[in-house]
Amino acid sequence: MKVKIRKGDTVEVISGRREDKGKRGEVIKVFPRKGRVTVQGVNIRKKHQGQYQTQGRSVAPGIIEFEAPIHISNVMLVCPKCDEPTRVGIQRDEDGAHRVCKRCEALID
Repeated sequence: MKVKIRKGDTVEVISGRREDKGKRGEVIKVFPRKGRVTVQGVNIRKKHQGQYQTQGRSVAPGIIEFEAPIHISNVMLVCPKCDEPTRVGIQRDEDGAHRVCKRCEALID
């Protein structure tokens, strides 16, 4: 599946957990094969981390918080021009393919 959301895009969560719905954030990482994205400040999870050593340094144990990936269908790209969540189209020309906002038809790239 061709992923139309890239790292650095601003997205809005349109479905999922009640406390995450409606939040906006920047895409940190995209997992195209799994169909998931990691969004900054969304889907925060806690992990009980044990002590371990890396390159001679000891990492302290404790409870760490991190952003877990969410499914790509639960987020919608926010158009930089109209500042609304929108679907994304592809427009091809001599320069190559560009992403286009379906709402206001502005170039996203």
